[in-house]
Amino acid sequence: QVQLVESGGGLVQAGGSLRLSCAASGRTFSRYTMGWFRQAPGKEREFVAAISWSGTSTHYADSVKGRFTISRDNAKKTQYLQMNSLKPEDTAVYYCAVDLRSTYLSGSSSEYDYWGQGTQVTVSS
Repeated sequence: QVQLVESGGGLVQAGGSLRLSCAASGRTFSRYTMGWFRQAPGKEREFVAAISWSGTSTHYADSVKGRFTISRDNAKKTQYLQMNSLKPEDTAVYYCAVDLRSTYLSGSSSEYDYWGQGTQVTVSS
């Protein structure tokens, strides 16, 4: 079992920044690929970013490339999503997830095994 708890969401103006955190407990955190997804009202959940177990490889959705940075601290069992130059279209509930089965940095939500409860990010124009 893995438990994931996100934090750091909130309301920010366009052009602002937020940093999301995802604290993990349960299994050995450092062995697994981690990811961030988001879901806006009326839309399907979409991939945002993924990071390898070591933190040396990352993968981003085109919509956030150059603005968001995913990172992790295995000693703290925490992954992060630094979000800069936020846009109103970034408004969504953001979820962290863990892939227990593969080292591939998948952008498909079906590849992830455990999910956090989500944290709301709202960007005002």
